[in-house]
Amino acid sequence: MQKDDSCPPTKGAYPSDCELTQALLERARARQADPVRSEAWIACLAQARAVRLLLLDVDGVLTDGTIIYTENGGEIKAFHTRDGMGLRLLRETGVEIGLITARQSAAVTRRAQDLGLTHVYQKAGNKLAIFERLLAELGLAPAEVAYLGDDWLDLPLITRVGLAAAVADAAPEVRQRAHYVTELPGGRGAVRELCDLLIEAKGMRQSLLARYIAGNGNK
Repeated sequence: MQKDDSCPPTKGAYPSDCELTQALLERARARQADPVRSEAWIACLAQARAVRLLLLDVDGVLTDGTIIYTENGGEIKAFHTRDGMGLRLLRETGVEIGLITARQSAAVTRRAQDLGLTHVYQKAGNKLAIFERLLAELGLAPAEVAYLGDDWLDLPLITRVGLAAAVADAAPEVRQRAHYVTELPGGRGAVRELCDLLIEAKGMRQSLLARYIAGNGNK
């Protein structure tokens, strides 16, 4: 839509039809515009563009870190639906996704299955060894990997990947070493935020959004 600056000034108390039309055009343009991005977001776009694999911690990243034990010895974890949607969208750009967690949980297995994730590593005592194995299996360089973590166990990967990210409520030592710190906390949209950054860096935000607006999204 082209801006129309031809509206003559009105002398009445109410806007003219031309001015009303102009206001509607401005509102339409505002709806189509990309969200305002932070300086940190913009600074990471070049690194994000190269990413072909996103690795995530689970507790404190995909969840808020709370663990509830059931009477039968199981665990209850809560996952955010928008994080799941972000991962689905990111997979549509061709980026691989993996989970690396030090704990073992049936809930994580179920969540990974729901999202169609195949690179899932639980009871990972040595996250760095798994990271190096994935690089070899997928033929990737560290610069092509992004990682989102929240605590000291994530530091070996935070200090090696091309795009290191920390959730807003991560340990200070992790935030200090991350290229990008999300505005949202773990389990509350931080994963979706990083997915949005990667999608935007690859220039696919508008095309994916248009598909969903048209009702052709991958449900």
